[in-house]
Amino acid sequence: MSKLYFIVGSQDLYGEECLKQVAADTQEMVDFLNEKLADTITIELLPTVETSRICVEDMKKVVVDDDCVGVITWMHTFSPAKMWIKGLQLLNKPLLHLHTQANEALPYSEIDMDFMNLNQAAHGDREYGFILSRLGIAHEVVAGFYKHEDVIARIRQFAQVAKAIDSSRNTLVATFGNNMRDVAVTDGNRLGCEIKYGWEIKYWGIGEIADLADAASEAEIDAKMAEYESKYTMATDNIEAVREQARYEVAIEKFMEKTGATSFTDTFQDLHGMKQLPGLAAQNLMAKGVGFGPEGDYKISAFSQVLMKMAEGREGATGFIEDYTYDMVPGRELELASHMLEVPASFAAGKPEIQVHPLGIGGKADPARLVFDGVTGDGIQVTLVDLGDHFRIICADIELVEQPEVMPKLPVARVMYRHKPNFAIGTAAWCYAGGAHHSVVSTALNRSDIILFAKLTGTELITIGDDTTQEEIDRWGLPQMR
Repeated sequence: MSKLYFIVGSQDLYGEECLKQVAADTQEMVDFLNEKLADTITIELLPTVETSRICVEDMKKVVVDDDCVGVITWMHTFSPAKMWIKGLQLLNKPLLHLHTQANEALPYSEIDMDFMNLNQAAHGDREYGFILSRLGIAHEVVAGFYKHEDVIARIRQFAQVAKAIDSSRNTLVATFGNNMRDVAVTDGNRLGCEIKYGWEIKYWGIGEIADLADAASEAEIDAKMAEYESKYTMATDNIEAVREQARYEVAIEKFMEKTGATSFTDTFQDLHGMKQLPGLAAQNLMAKGVGFGPEGDYKISAFSQVLMKMAEGREGATGFIEDYTYDMVPGRELELASHMLEVPASFAAGKPEIQVHPLGIGGKADPARLVFDGVTGDGIQVTLVDLGDHFRIICADIELVEQPEVMPKLPVARVMYRHKPNFAIGTAAWCYAGGAHHSVVSTALNRSDIILFAKLTGTELITIGDDTTQEEIDRWGLPQMR
């Protein structure tokens, strides 16, 4: 299981008895947090930082432990910050500064100088906060008594985001074919993605999948068909078309196992050797946490995988969506978000149906796909764009809703949502911010999760929601929006 290391700060001027109490209090804190966060993360205590050398040794352990996704630090006493510099300069994982105390209430009738010397978080944490700021280290600060539920919730959120960042650094996107030839927003700096987020973006010809699909055995295809029939309703007589998608999923899974790829893209402009555009196969894989981006969109493929990892253990759906078309009737302005085929099965409000229909693009045979209506509830829409000299995340608050009327002639997965604060401001703000038509929608995550991810990765963030005003987005339209 993933772990966070916990490091407490003190110094040797207060004597051995004080340091023993620091260690005991910190162990009690770690034991309590392990009990509360057992479903999310393991926390392991490292030696108390009393000197620069100990800090360096602690941080080396943080850096080299593959199971460690981040570190929690707390200054029980006053811990002079110069002795933290060399250790912090080694750190390359997310950092949480826990601004807390061993005691919840002051013992007013008994407090003396010994108590003051021992319990100096208000003193020591400010010294520590300064050096983090001076060194320019991205970090999260959680302030409050460590046993309070809101503090525990924020530590849990940090752990989830830290695990997602760790996943991000181990992401390999297999791009089958290149970016869709004339599309701008899905293109960008692949090397920049690897430097910034750790995403390896590598190209393979779609023929790799075509060959593996051709080599898939009947037993492998039968097993995949049994999986489909257990999860979905077979609403087609064209079983061969469905078996073709099963071939593709078998092939993609084998390819990912062989190469270590965790996400993939394809494009209908490069399907040489394929009979169909992967639809059902991609939808089923995304429901298992595999990142995907259509039309060669490697950024959204990696980003969807990272956010699905962040959402693990939470109720709700998370995955790729594409903006498509609007209902602009006054008072019910809605967006229909879908795609030609590849909306994750995790967004289904009911049991999806497997259907086979023509696809008026790509020039291939009729593909099998999952058809369903989407889930409802509050959510976010998030995208990441490459603006040339920096990356930008745009996060919009939305409300997923039921479709007002049936759509009998639209055989795709259908997700509908309402923009906040309203259609005019919400959609205009997305356009001003350069938001892409490919995004990740989630009813499991919220704006604060994305804020924390952006903070810890040093990514520019623009948020849109009930607090967004027309005056604000008018300023975005001026030069030097940043």
